[in-house]
Amino acid sequence: MKNKVNKILLWVLTGAVVFSSCDKKLTENNPSGLTPDVTYTTAKGFETLVNAAYTYTRFWYGKEEGYSLAEMGTDIWTNGSGDVLTQLSRYDNLQGSNTAALNLEWDNFYAAIYLINDGLAKINDVTDYTAAQKTTRSAELRFLRAFYYWHIVETWGGVHLTTEATPGGVVESTANKAPVDKFYTLIFEDLDFAVKNLSKSSTDYGRVTIPVAKAFLARMYLTRGMNAQALAMATDIITGNKDYSYTLAPKFGDLWNMGNLKNKEVIWAIDYSTNLSNNDLATSAFPTGHSRGSNSGHMLFLQVYDQVNSSILVRDIPNGRPFNRYMPTKALLDMFNESDDSRYQASFQTVWYANKEATTAGNAFTKTVSSFKVGDTVCYTPKVAIDTNISNAKPYTTYDMSRVYNAKGIPSQRKWYVSLKKFKDSTRASFNEAQSARDVYIMRLAEMHLIAAEAEFKLGNPGNAAAHLNKLRTRAAIPGHEAAMQITAADVTLDFILDERARELAGEQLRWFDLKRTNKLIDRVTRLNPDAAQYIKPFHTVRPIPQSQIDAVTNKGEFTQNEGYQ
Repeated sequence: MKNKVNKILLWVLTGAVVFSSCDKKLTENNPSGLTPDVTYTTAKGFETLVNAAYTYTRFWYGKEEGYSLAEMGTDIWTNGSGDVLTQLSRYDNLQGSNTAALNLEWDNFYAAIYLINDGLAKINDVTDYTAAQKTTRSAELRFLRAFYYWHIVETWGGVHLTTEATPGGVVESTANKAPVDKFYTLIFEDLDFAVKNLSKSSTDYGRVTIPVAKAFLARMYLTRGMNAQALAMATDIITGNKDYSYTLAPKFGDLWNMGNLKNKEVIWAIDYSTNLSNNDLATSAFPTGHSRGSNSGHMLFLQVYDQVNSSILVRDIPNGRPFNRYMPTKALLDMFNESDDSRYQASFQTVWYANKEATTAGNAFTKTVSSFKVGDTVCYTPKVAIDTNISNAKPYTTYDMSRVYNAKGIPSQRKWYVSLKKFKDSTRASFNEAQSARDVYIMRLAEMHLIAAEAEFKLGNPGNAAAHLNKLRTRAAIPGHEAAMQITAADVTLDFILDERARELAGEQLRWFDLKRTNKLIDRVTRLNPDAAQYIKPFHTVRPIPQSQIDAVTNKGEFTQNEGYQ
């Protein structure tokens, strides 16, 4: 593809890519000006290509653009006052010409595709790889190609599809529009090869292995309605074998402890480095020139607690740096029964405490002067409506449901609200540090139970579906409330499964794909997200192609904008 895609391609092939991999083990070195034809003929040189192919995951996972594309515009999130990509959050004038996130992901995922295609074409020329090493590295590249193409085809539909390497110096000026089915034919071919030829395990944390490929294949089978295959593949991961055994973390809250990120529930994760200077992927989350680009999820979902009363509560490390991008819909909060389900308190922050001592007007609504000590409540965001007389009598400020959402569920203010806390990072060096070493979970065992439950339900086995859901609900139960968390076959519906996925996976960059897969995007956004309901249309099940790509190609009559967009 001319310009955007192939300029990136040429940049890759001329050896100019100097990504420092965010993996602690999967490191890449600059090939020091050597041409690809020379560099990629040695094992050492080819390793830089393979490791570079992994780095493109970091343009989506843990990044604002990826969160906006994968979580926003759904039933469970709406825009806070700090959201800079409201076109994706609300579908309000969403176009390929006004959404920078689309350009960033398109450019870099196609750069990854062309790099991988080039690697697959060159791997047989590597002189000091054994035949087994060539097969394993080919399997890694083919897995990653399937992974990137899934994001591309689900985001944009039937767009440009290629498996060919492009010689250095050659710039394509045309693009094709391949049917969605053709994308999935390639995705399944690549994943089948990966399952058969990857290593069973790896000492390099973050490198793909057979169970990673199987888990992603289970997700792909479910996406394409191949429910029996999805069930079989998810069951294989759940039951395990001598080569791999995953287990649910004892408590849901344990998953988000910074000291427990590499736990046995995680199937595949992006391993962000604790050396923040090694994380060099700049994105629009850092518009003022920051060059580092580690995990930014820790700040995107946080309300501006430091604007409640700065006399007694200032920004600090434990409460996080609040970017105020995203806030929960009322519908998401209503999906939790916090009396029985520990995932509510483990996922959300509802109380903020004083970190300064002062005598001040603590209640923002009554201006009542009180003396506050460190540890006293400053802000409270309950998931219920509280009588105004009761809340006004408190020395602290209460933002109950009546002060956050109106009767239709539309936020009446977008600065103070229940905040997703599961991605917070208390290990950051300073309160203004925007980067985080938190790993991003791409797949974990809980998702396999959810895949199995959905597949069983669609196969007409709601009792078996309930059994898988109860595994997660038992783990999530507040001690002593296990019986209250159990469901029966009669409780299982597709909407219940989607609610359960929201309770378990909120914020984990899967929601938009979940709603699209189940043909529930339009329905649930219309019913549960009044901000977006007024704008969403049936054609929004795919995103607009970046206008820069439409402008760049010479075959504009064939490579046209997706239907519904200008």
